[in-house]
Amino acid sequence: MKIALAQLNYHIGNFEANTKKIINNIQLAKSKGAELVVFAELAVCGYPPRDFLEFDEFISLCELAALEIAKNCKGIACIIGLPVKNDILQGKDLFNAAYFIEDGEVKAITKKALLPTYDVFDEYRYFEPSTTFSCIDFKGKKIALTICEDLWNINDNPLYVSNPMDVLIKEQPDLMINIAASPFSYTHDDERIKVLSDNAKKYNLPVFYVNQIGAQTEIIFDGGSLVFDAEGALKAEMKYFEEDLQVFDLTEVENVKNKYPQAERLTDIEQIHDALILGIRDYFQKSGFTKAVLGLSGGIDSAVVCALACSALGAENVMAVLMPSKFSSDHSIQDALDLVKNIGCMHEIVPIKDAAEAFDSMLAPAFKGIPFNLTEENIQARIRGTVVMAMSNKFGYILLNTSNKSECAVGYGTLYGDMCGAIGVIGDVYKTQVFALAKYINKEREIIPVNTIVKPPSAELRPDQKDSDSLPEYDVLDKILYEHIELKQGSAALTAKGFDETLVKRILKMVNIAEFKRYQTPPILRVSPKAFGMGRRMPIVGKYMT
Repeated sequence: MKIALAQLNYHIGNFEANTKKIINNIQLAKSKGAELVVFAELAVCGYPPRDFLEFDEFISLCELAALEIAKNCKGIACIIGLPVKNDILQGKDLFNAAYFIEDGEVKAITKKALLPTYDVFDEYRYFEPSTTFSCIDFKGKKIALTICEDLWNINDNPLYVSNPMDVLIKEQPDLMINIAASPFSYTHDDERIKVLSDNAKKYNLPVFYVNQIGAQTEIIFDGGSLVFDAEGALKAEMKYFEEDLQVFDLTEVENVKNKYPQAERLTDIEQIHDALILGIRDYFQKSGFTKAVLGLSGGIDSAVVCALACSALGAENVMAVLMPSKFSSDHSIQDALDLVKNIGCMHEIVPIKDAAEAFDSMLAPAFKGIPFNLTEENIQARIRGTVVMAMSNKFGYILLNTSNKSECAVGYGTLYGDMCGAIGVIGDVYKTQVFALAKYINKEREIIPVNTIVKPPSAELRPDQKDSDSLPEYDVLDKILYEHIELKQGSAALTAKGFDETLVKRILKMVNIAEFKRYQTPPILRVSPKAFGMGRRMPIVGKYMT
């Protein structure tokens, strides 16, 4: 049996485009000699559709699209993911399901059993878990078809009390196929390989796994579809961050070593870099936008975001706005101009000195001579926010937020100022990782000026200001933040690991009292195992750790 895995970039709710793409790839797979082509979880509607699933019309459009796909599936079989109605009154109204289509007809329906509700997932909000399972007969083989999470209950601390494969294996299947929508994080590719390999070994069956690629606002899918033999050996690894279709012969997977090429494994920073470019590009393309604007300060955060945006959208579609104040150093302005020259993007210089002084004068009677403090610093940041939003409104640019994860974590940013924007590009990238990204961007030539990378970080909102005036050094701060946010360690555990107790309590308090700020920030491109946003839900008024 020849099986094609089609990892594609879907657009949520764009039934016309998704259907056309699936049909085109059915024909492509057929031309390559495939007998079965497999598409991803909820491929018909895109993943995650969220509350679109509550609209009857949305579900009807899914079914109409599936029927159109079936009509074009002749001389080859296909597997497509889509939501289907639950005919039983009790329980949720929908199943997360897959159609097996052969000769223009839906021959079998598989329904997902294990519905994740952790991190970015919220599937039990919409779907009823399946409780019945059966294999699919095709070309003299029995296929054990499962959907994403159905194969993930295989670790030392299982989340679920049952496994669909434990039922399916009783029918003595010949192979496993798993269709997935498995979100990217820079640690997830290794986890994914281990889980699927463990399944192959446990059930002594080859595994064909198809993921999707593309970004759906903050959630990014990296592809990396996989094939394993029955001993759990990785036989094929498809492209990352690209659409791809490859055909595999079941007999060769089972019997021939090193038959299929494997994708080049990327470092964490390379993965983050490629994911962010895909995230920016898809946010713009799927929203119908073409041009971006951002504030360019001469600092490393805005420089990295500018470079990423130019790679994603083309330098001619990126507007960098320099907004020097009376506290801006000459070298910061020059660093920003050097970046613009190196990268070739559009730029404008809009000094904010007069606007800041106008606010000072306007507020002087109300402030009654109270000395300059954080208030005036924030006014400068909000003036800059107003300027870039004005550029957005006037020219149709979409504003990119440039706050990094370290700043977002401890609230080192100004609401309605430098925290505004349509999409947070590096809000899931710690400051130390931003430095690594800058060096990676410069791997072939200097794009980000060296001075931008080596100078001490500063918001330049008061004379001689440095980030280290308000925060611990980033190499220390980021270690504590990673342990707390990604690894969920509290103050006692962090202190036991050797971190200074006073510093730990100070940082954790900063993280937790800043929740109200994060609640009002733009969606953030997710690249880590635990990103701010829908994957990390904290109370704003909670007292724990404050």
